Amino acid sequence: MPGKPERADAARNRQAILAAAAALFDRDGAEAVSMSEIATAAGVGKGTLFRRFGDRTALIEAVIEPRVTALRDAVEAGPPPLGPGGPAAAALHAYLDALLDFVWANRTLIRALEHRGPHAYYANAASRFWIDELTRRLTAARPDDDAEYLAHALFTALRADVIDYLVTVREMPPDRIRAGLHGLAAVPLDD
Repeated sequence: MPGKPERADAARNRQAILAAAAALFDRDGAEAVSMSEIATAAGVGKGTLFRRFGDRTALIEAVIEPRVTALRDAVEAGPPPLGPGGPAAAALHAYLDALLDFVWANRTLIRALEHRGPHAYYANAASRFWIDELTRRLTAARPDDDAEYLAHALFTALRADVIDYLVTVREMPPDRIRAGLHGLAAVPLDD
C-alpha cells in the first residue's frame, strides 16, 4: 500500500529546512550550527524540524544525499573520463579528482558523519559505492596489483578529517594533495 502523498505545506517545510541547513552548514560548518538556528532560518519550529528529520545525523544525511547522487550520476552516466569509457588511467585520475573535490566541498558534513561509530566511514552505502568504483578503476589501470587494498588505502587518504587537517592546519594547497593522490595511485597519465 503506497504511502500518503506529502502535504504541500509539509513539502515546503522540508525544502525550507534542507535549504537552510545546507546554507548554514556550508557557511559555518555542520558542527557549529545548532538545530535551533536551522529551524529559525527555515521559518519553522524546532519541533517541526525534529519531527521531519528525527535528529541531526538524519538532517546531515538528507542535506548531503543529493550531492552524493549528483556525483554518482556523473560517475555512472556522465561523459568520460569521469563517466564510463575513456582510457583507464584518465578514468582513475578523473575519479580521484572528483572524490577530492567532493570531499573538500562537503568536508564538514562528511566529518559529522565519519565518527558515528566503528567503520562508519567505510560501511555506509555511499562509501561502499565510492570504494567499489575505485577498486574497479584501479583494477583496470593496475591489473596486476591488489586493487581492493589500494582502493581502501586511497579512500582513507580522502577522509574529510585528513583533507581538512592538511589544508587548514598544515597549510597544504589542495593541488599538492591532488598531486599526492595521483602519486599514490601510481598510474601515469598517457600523453
